[in-house]
Order: sequence, then C-alpha cells, then structure tokens
Amino acid sequence: MPKHIFVTGGVASSLGKGLTASSLGRLLKLRGLRVTLQKLDPYINVDPGTMNPYEHGEVFVTDDGGETDLDLGHYERFIDENLTRDSNATTGSIYQSVLAAERRGDYLGKTVQVIPHITDEIKRRIHRVATDDVDVVITEVGGTVGDIEILPFLEAIRQFRKDAGRDNVAYIHVTLVPFIGPSSEQKTKPTQHSVTELRSRGIQPDLIVCRSEAPINEDLKNKISNLCDVPDNAVINAADARNIYELPLILHDEGLDTVALDVLRMEGHDIDLTYWQQLVDRVEASTLPVRIGLIGKYVQLPDAYLSVVEALKHAGFHHGARVEIDWIQAEDVEGLLASDRLRHLDAIVIPGGFGSRGFEGKIAAARFAREEGVPCLGLCLGLHAMTSEFARNVLGLPGASSSEMDPSTKYPVIDLMHDQRDITDMGGTMRLGAYYAVLEPGSKVATAYGEPVVSERHRHRYEFNPKFRTRFEEAGLLCSGTSPDKRLVEFIELTDHPYWVATQAHPEFKSRPDRAHPLFRDLVGAALAHRDATPPGLRRMLDEAATEAADAPRSVVAEAAATSDAASGNPGAGDGSP
Repeated sequence: MPKHIFVTGGVASSLGKGLTASSLGRLLKLRGLRVTLQKLDPYINVDPGTMNPYEHGEVFVTDDGGETDLDLGHYERFIDENLTRDSNATTGSIYQSVLAAERRGDYLGKTVQVIPHITDEIKRRIHRVATDDVDVVITEVGGTVGDIEILPFLEAIRQFRKDAGRDNVAYIHVTLVPFIGPSSEQKTKPTQHSVTELRSRGIQPDLIVCRSEAPINEDLKNKISNLCDVPDNAVINAADARNIYELPLILHDEGLDTVALDVLRMEGHDIDLTYWQQLVDRVEASTLPVRIGLIGKYVQLPDAYLSVVEALKHAGFHHGARVEIDWIQAEDVEGLLASDRLRHLDAIVIPGGFGSRGFEGKIAAARFAREEGVPCLGLCLGLHAMTSEFARNVLGLPGASSSEMDPSTKYPVIDLMHDQRDITDMGGTMRLGAYYAVLEPGSKVATAYGEPVVSERHRHRYEFNPKFRTRFEEAGLLCSGTSPDKRLVEFIELTDHPYWVATQAHPEFKSRPDRAHPLFRDLVGAALAHRDATPPGLRRMLDEAATEAADAPRSVVAEAAATSDAASGNPGAGDGSP
C-alpha cells in the first residue's frame, strides 16, 4: 500500500507549497521510490478551465485532457512523470460528484452532509492516484489553513491517517517566517498561530517548512520546535533560492526527505544527488543573455504563461544561455513597430489566448518577425495569428482571419471543423489532451523532434482551414505536420526563414529542465544565431534601448478588459492558452 504525504500551508498564500511538494517528490524519486503528486483545490469551480488568468494563471493540460491547476506543471517538471486529470480535484468537482450520486439514489435517501459524504469523496479522490505502481503519494492541499473553504479537506486528511495507519501518513505544513525591517528580526509568531490553527482541526504536523527571505538560525528553529511540538530536525528552512531547481538540494540539506521517510518508517533508501546537482550547475552556468519577446494579452500576470516561461528557460539551459523575457502587451505591438522595442529582440514567442483582444497585435508581431528575419514560435492561437498574417500579406487576402475573431471574414483561414458546427456546448468543441501528428520529412519541425510521429497536448477549438492549404503551400508556407488522417494541420513553417514555426498544440507542457522541448530548444538556438549576426555597435544601441524600455512604466491593461474576456461566454476565455 502506498504511503501518503499531505502538504498544507499557513500564514499566506503563494509561499511555495507546490514547489515544496515537487522538490520532495524529486528527492524521493532520486532515492529510487515511485512517486506521484496530486493537488486538492478548495475553490468551487469544477476546474480552472473557465477561470480568468488574472485570477488563476495558466491552465495546465494533462495527456488525458484534464484542465488542471498550474501546480501540476511544477509536479511534472520536477518528477518527470505525466500526471492525469485525477491528479487535480476541486471543491466544485467533489460536490458535483456527490450531488450526482444523491440524484441517482446512491445514498438510499439519507441526508447528504459534509461529513461523511463530502469527506468520503475527497478520500476517494486521494485513493484514485494511490495505485499499485506508486510507493508514495504527495497531496498538496491548496489554500491556507484558516480559510473556510479548506475545512472539509483538512477533515478528510485528518481522517486519512486514522484509516491508513499512523506510519503510513505524514503531514508537512509550510509557513512564513517574515523579516520585520524596523526591528531587524525574523518573527516566528505567524508560524505558531498557523500551527495552532492546524492543530485545532485535529492535525499535528510532522514537519514544518519555514519560508523566509534569508536563512533562519538554530535558535529560531529550536523556538519553533518547542512551541509547535515537532522535533528539532523537523523544522526545515526553505530560504529564497537562486532558482527553483536548486530547491530540492536546499531542502535535502535541511533534511526534509530524511525526516519524512523516518515518519513513514521508510528508512534505508539511499540518495544520489549527482544528476540533479549537475542540472543546477548547468542552470547557474547559463549566463549568455538572449532576449525573447513574449507577445501576450495577460502579461500583467506572468503565471498566465508559466509553462511557456519555464520551457524557454529550459531551452536556455540547453544552450548555456540566460533567457531574458520582454513582456509585451499584444495590444501595444502596433504602436511599438515604429520604435526599437521589437528590434532589440532576439526572438519572439506568440502564445495562446482566447478572444479577439490583442489578436491584431499578435498578427503585427508575426509580420515583423517574418519580414525582419526574427525567429518566431507560435503556440496555438499563435499559429492562428501567423496563418492570418501570411494570408493577408503574402497571399493577398484582405481581412483574412480566424472566424473566432471575425465571424464575417471573407477568408476564414482559421475555422471550426464542419463536424463541430452543430455542437451548442462550446466545451464540446474543444480538442483537449494528447494527439498525434505526422511530420513532413526534412522540415524544421521533423529535424527538431528527430522522429516522424509525435504527440503533443492540445486545448483549442478552431483549426487551420484545409480549403486554403494549397494556396499557402504554393506561396512557401509548409504544413509540416498533420494529424494521422491528414485532416488537421498541426504544424506550419516557412522554408526560407531562419525560424518561423507554429504549432496548434501546447508543447510547453512537456518541456523538462533537463530535457528542453525541441521546438523551444531550436527557437533559442535560432535566437542566439540571430543575436550573433547583429553588428556589435547596433547590438549595444538596441540593448540600451531595451533597458530604457524595461525601466519605463509598463502599460496596464484595464481590468475591465480582462473581466470582459472571462465573461464573454467563451469557456476558458481567460486562461492564457486556447
């Protein structure tokens, strides 16, 4: 039977519970254990698929089509395992299941209550991922101890130790040790109060992970140990790290994995950190700057493009480069074309999104990249923008666009497939999860992947319109990857451009820190070549202009615009990926 580790948080949100859980998962895997992770989210939405990106960040998509919390991206990147829709459960999905069971009569007319019906369903969700091929299940409970929404989850995991046995469950609590400037002191009181709140719900933490800006000393650790009733060695300090991939090494030095295995009576699993240390060394050695513009509509919240950013960093690690991201609001692009803001870029990424806001700016960025020879990678909606741009400015089809953006366009080069038009539930038209593509031999995409057939994750509903394919290819745009039945175009590229490539998929979800995704890897490679080809004097001038642009106040998109996106009746409208 698998062992279980539950990770909770207190004091404040965004302390790094997900990274703590991910780091522990990597450490246990380095000890030879089979590990999986799961996120329990207290919000009432059924899943994050329809949530505004300014509320939640990106939606991470699993191979089986689950629309899940972005922490699953951290989990996958750290433990290098593909998770499933069962790895994320929300209050909304749990209540939905319980109410459906009540309507079917499964409870035989009994009164449905939080205890036992909701808590039992939560425990069932945990058991779903506790399969025979897993040694340890790490479950992160979202939110913060003290939130009203979190109470059923705390009760469920409290009961879980009673059901599974004391030696089969460990509780880790992540808290904040803030630094108070005027008194020049680190304070333990927030941690004490947080643990007191957790204990009031019947859970005594076995380990306490203390987040802090700077390392805490042994006296503070002893104080927390005494006042929170945990052993001295179970007070783990997670001070701010240079990069997130260093965190497993820091937490191992603090004893996190050692103490957790002691609690679970799983001693004797030796660890070899050589491989991960080499990765961290490679990250630290990646110093050659390369500047990549990310043309997005949610740039005020970088978490909306979290996996894209990490994929770019991974590609930088591969080349020994430090990727510097220039966050460019898509709506501003047309106004920036007359300045040097785009000319200082070594490459451009056009990521996904929903709705028409900013689409013209993405088209303008695609044209700039095509005409100026700047490497460009389009992701999902990015493919739609690049296709529309080529149709307008090369094929001579005025107003060519996606029928999502302009239902009346005379040239719908991006359109719904005919078998989707009669579906009234917009979610029913979504292509979600992993799909195969057959690559064109000799294409940039095939060369990047090094194999003829690939699988990538999708989250979209509009497709390249095959009616225009012949005209595109005659003009030099290669449809370099299609679905196995050849109905759907999955990749496009220009044969006479250093790197102007787009995919209908979301390859960012499959990138790993030690194994950069091929498309991002080759984009950064092309960006470095573009940088090297720029005369030194011009490079200096552009770098100075870029620094001035970065220091200038960034334009702020009105919150009403983001709200209108999410309220437009378009599922997933505010998510950061189509």
